[in-house]
Amino acid sequence: MSLILENISLRVAPFVLDVDFAARGRVTAIFGPSGSGKTSLLELVAGLRRPESGRIQLADETLVDVEHGLFVPARNRRMGYVPQDLALFPHLSVKQNVIYGHGPGSAGQFSLAHVSNVLEIERLLSRRVTQLSGGEKQRVALARALLTSPRLLLLDEPLASLDQSLKTKILPYLARIRDEFSVPMLYVTHDRFETLSLADEMVVLVNGQVVQTGSVRAVFNRPANLQVASIVTIETVQPGRIIELTHGLATVEIGQARLRAVDADLETGALEVYVCIRAEDVIVARGTDAPTSARNHLAAKVIAITPAGAFMRVELDCGFSLAALVTSQACEELELKPGSGVFALVKAPHVHLIAR
Repeated sequence: MSLILENISLRVAPFVLDVDFAARGRVTAIFGPSGSGKTSLLELVAGLRRPESGRIQLADETLVDVEHGLFVPARNRRMGYVPQDLALFPHLSVKQNVIYGHGPGSAGQFSLAHVSNVLEIERLLSRRVTQLSGGEKQRVALARALLTSPRLLLLDEPLASLDQSLKTKILPYLARIRDEFSVPMLYVTHDRFETLSLADEMVVLVNGQVVQTGSVRAVFNRPANLQVASIVTIETVQPGRIIELTHGLATVEIGQARLRAVDADLETGALEVYVCIRAEDVIVARGTDAPTSARNHLAAKVIAITPAGAFMRVELDCGFSLAALVTSQACEELELKPGSGVFALVKAPHVHLIAR
C-alpha cells in the first residue's frame, strides 16, 4: 500500500514544513533530528492537522486535497496512531484501554484475543496502567492501535523513553506486527538502531524539508550530502582529493594516505570530496596475508578503544583518523590495545564520496 504526500506545506515555527514523497515500504522511517517536523508530518497523515496546501493519498483513496476542499476526518481514516506519550488512561484497566472507543475487535486477526497473544499482554489485561513497566505500556499502546483494524500504523518515536535494553526487547514485537498483520508503518524516529532493525525505507527530514529518500541501506551507506552523513552518524568523514579516475574507481588522497572508492555518485569533474566510511565496514586485522576482496589495506595504529553498545569502537590512525567497530571477542583475539600496530581493510564500495 502506497502513501503519497504531494506538495504538502504547513507552517511550523520556526520553519515551514514542506514535503513531497511517496512511502511504499512495509516500514518507512521518518528520520531526522529533534525539532525537524517529524511529529507534525505524522499528525498531517493522521488527520490531526490540516495542511495549508497539497494532497495526501493512501492507496486509491484521497485523504486530503486542499485545492478541491477535500479533508477526510481522522476518525474515518482507519489509521492506528501511537503518540510519543502513549496517551493511556491511568484510571482504566489494560483491557479497557485496549478496547477503548472501538470495542473488543473483530473475530479475525485484529481481535482482542489474537492481538493480545501476538503482543503477549494476556496476563496484563486485568491490571491498571499504573502497574505496568515502560515496555509493557508500549505493548498496550500498540495493541490499542491494532484493534482499530488499521490500514496504516503511525508510530511517533514509540521507543524514545526506553533504554537500549528495553528497546532490544520491544523491537521484536514491532517486527512481529509488521510480519503478522501486514500493516504498513510510518515510523518516526531519530534512532539509527531502530531504523536499521525495523525499516526498509526512510525519509530524512531536516528543518521541515525532505533531504533524502531511499532504502535504509542506500541512505545509511551513501548519504546524499554532508548534512545527511552527520544525521545518520557516519563515523569517519574526512576531506580528500581525487587524484585518479580509472574504470569507475577513484583514487583519493587523504593527507599522506590513499584510498580506492567507487565514484558512481559523483558529479562530473568533482575532485575535492569528503570521504565517508562507516565504522562497521572497517575490518581490523593483524596482517594482510589472509585472502580478502578489500582494495584498501591501510597500515594503522590503535589510538583508543571504547565500548559502543554490543561492540567496541576502535579509533585508528592511518595517516587520518578512522573508526572501526569490532566485537569484544575480536579485540581479545587480536590483542588490541592503544599503540598496537594493525591493518585496516576497507572495500572500495564502502568508501562513499561526497563532492565538496
